[in-house]
Amino acid sequence: MNEIFYTDERLKSDAAYQEFLRENPGVGYLKVRASAANEAVPISGIQIKVSKLIGTNNVVFFRGETDYSGMINDIVLPAPKEVVSDEVIPKFTSYDLTAKGSIQNIDDRYTISVCCGITVIQYINVTPLIYAEIG
Repeated sequence: MNEIFYTDERLKSDAAYQEFLRENPGVGYLKVRASAANEAVPISGIQIKVSKLIGTNNVVFFRGETDYSGMINDIVLPAPKEVVSDEVIPKFTSYDLTAKGSIQNIDDRYTISVCCGITVIQYINVTPLIYAEIG
């Protein structure tokens, strides 16, 4: 499986990726919030990657890290088109989110579902490392 960023020119000729884009002509949004102590302490520097397996490629749609407030705002992701009727169940597209932080010893994985025009918030709860002196 190849890891490839969504802007890579090779995806223009990839049939599976082009089909994914046809099925997801809209956009959805993702916010990430990393914190400890019941959201009282924001955690900066958590590495975030949002990707999706499409055909034989693991397509990366976002790579970045949380800021001083523990947030990443407005990650834009392809999503199915917007539903205009309350009688129709909206469609979602699922993505894989990985959160890594060496100082906090984090290596978490989440599955997020994105719908057109909707903002999804993914909370990452960080458990502080506690060091005890023995002796």
